[in-house]
Amino acid sequence: MKEAYDEFLSVLAETTDLEKVRAFLDDILTPKERSDLAMRWQLMVELHQGQTQRSIAKRHNISLCKITRGSKILKTEDSFTANALKKRHPKD
Repeated sequence: MKEAYDEFLSVLAETTDLEKVRAFLDDILTPKERSDLAMRWQLMVELHQGQTQRSIAKRHNISLCKITRGSKILKTEDSFTANALKKRHPKD
């Protein structure tokens, strides 16, 4: 499985055109998988913006467990995700 995952990541890394990435992910992911991925990113954005885990859980009707993972990632100093969020969603 690691080889397949690495190959998948290589395909993504080689593709810089947003519409091609969208087409690729639309081809291989179900609508539910795409929705779950978008939700996970939205949770990260909201955590990055300083919203509380409880308010996020209540608003999206999800468990705190899903959000706690994202919170831990954002507290990791060299987190790629935290750095990507800083670039796309700078705090005032």
